[in-house]
Amino acid sequence: MLYDIVRPLLFTLDAETAHEFALHSLNFAGRMLPAGRPEPAEPAEVMGLRFPNRIGLAAGLDKNGEAIDGLARMGFGFIEIGTITPRPQPGNPRPRMFRLPEVRGIINRMGFNNHGVDVLAANVKTARFRGILGINIGKNFDTLIENAADDYLACLDKVYPLASYVTVNISSPNTKNLRQLQGESELDDLLGRLKAAQTRLADAHGRYVPLTLKIAPDLDEAQVINIADALRRHRIDGVIATNTTIARDKVQGIRYGEQQGGLSGAPVFEASTTVVRQLAAALAGELPIIAAGGVLDGRDARAKLDAGARLVQVYSGLVYRGPALVRECVRATHDWKPAAQ
Repeated sequence: MLYDIVRPLLFTLDAETAHEFALHSLNFAGRMLPAGRPEPAEPAEVMGLRFPNRIGLAAGLDKNGEAIDGLARMGFGFIEIGTITPRPQPGNPRPRMFRLPEVRGIINRMGFNNHGVDVLAANVKTARFRGILGINIGKNFDTLIENAADDYLACLDKVYPLASYVTVNISSPNTKNLRQLQGESELDDLLGRLKAAQTRLADAHGRYVPLTLKIAPDLDEAQVINIADALRRHRIDGVIATNTTIARDKVQGIRYGEQQGGLSGAPVFEASTTVVRQLAAALAGELPIIAAGGVLDGRDARAKLDAGARLVQVYSGLVYRGPALVRECVRATHDWKPAAQ
């Protein structure tokens, strides 16, 4: 109810200013209020981790891990922060985030704006949160694509001891050439090097931290199958489907619909769910899928699981629904079981 009152005020601000205000408020709440608890549900065992419920926060809202404790009060079963890069970078020029309320969508071209992996690591160390924390890693904008793996490995080394799982983001449309890493040879090389580093780090730290790969919705079925084959071949632990889309067929004629960047929210639901379904068929249960993209209510969350996902992430839906979306999605999925069970 409180968010229903506050939302009209937030929507008088430009989208990024509202985002910053919300993040600062969550940071304050996390420092001043008691620790939050996940919404109660049937726990889910995924990637060797025990998730208290199946609904998590997608990366992008808290890039630097500044508001982890405040976000934990919203009832998530897990939280993913980032995308983080080895060095700080400002991202693309503003304005770079646009609300499309007619279709409950958002377009952003942030460009991995963040304070660098060392700042994120310091923030994680000071947080009280002890739940499942994913850390999403990327490459700096000025790192040549042929050297991209070096950036991912640098981030992995620093976040490995702090994360419950690590997500490799190769699917943002806002870093030049990044999606080339979804190509067959590029992906094979990247995953091979990351898997070797994971093995080394597991030995060094005495704990195994799962790796997930985040992919785009703008893939055809043959590309999805190739990615599924690579995930199996390199024994990657999970896949997140999907990031934002560059397609604009759902927002033609809508104000800001022509803006460059990644489109998220309700307009990407269909495309991202199709990729989940294709991945589920290609992977045949060999590794779990985390679904993200267009979840605006409990029925959307349940549909992602029915399409083949094991966990669901939300982000853009929070802009339109607030914390009530988390509770609704948890209640809609609390008793869901995989078909094989």
